[in-house]
Amino acid sequence: MALSHAILSALTDRPCSGYDLAKQFDGSVGFFWHASHQQIYRELTKLEQQELVTAEAVAQEGKPDKKIYRVTEPGKMVLKEWIAQPSKCAPTKDDLLVKLFVGYLVPPATMRATLEHERAQHVATLEAYRAIEQTYFADPEAMPLAARFQYITLRNGMHYETSWLAWCDETLATLETFAAE
Repeated sequence: MALSHAILSALTDRPCSGYDLAKQFDGSVGFFWHASHQQIYRELTKLEQQELVTAEAVAQEGKPDKKIYRVTEPGKMVLKEWIAQPSKCAPTKDDLLVKLFVGYLVPPATMRATLEHERAQHVATLEAYRAIEQTYFADPEAMPLAARFQYITLRNGMHYETSWLAWCDETLATLETFAAE
């Protein structure tokens, strides 16, 4: 997937400024696609040049004008064509797994501390997902179709974190047996 598809997807929900879009990438969209503010603004310029988005200048009192970006019909077509294509599994790049691969080089307590630190981050992410679920998806059956699709992506994240935490707990227990050796 290209950043352009993530941006078009985010703008499909509602037109917004580059700043607001970057905030979405810091929050909801950022849970499954990371991009810096600079990357987002560069990509918006390209999308505008390709006429996949339009930008409307909106005056702000005491501030420079801001641009509100909207997906064009050709932009929606590009997005629909991309959605219809099979996705490729993303290659895994995980520092923790590389560390575990050679974890025998350090005492088990060192690996345990590393895992516990990582575990805390995953617990925090799962808690954030649960808060989002309670706030925005309390009654999935009553939501509009677009929101139900967004809920599906949230559930993916929740399942991932739950599974990761189960694996982590299993690994921590295994490391305890290494400490006894």
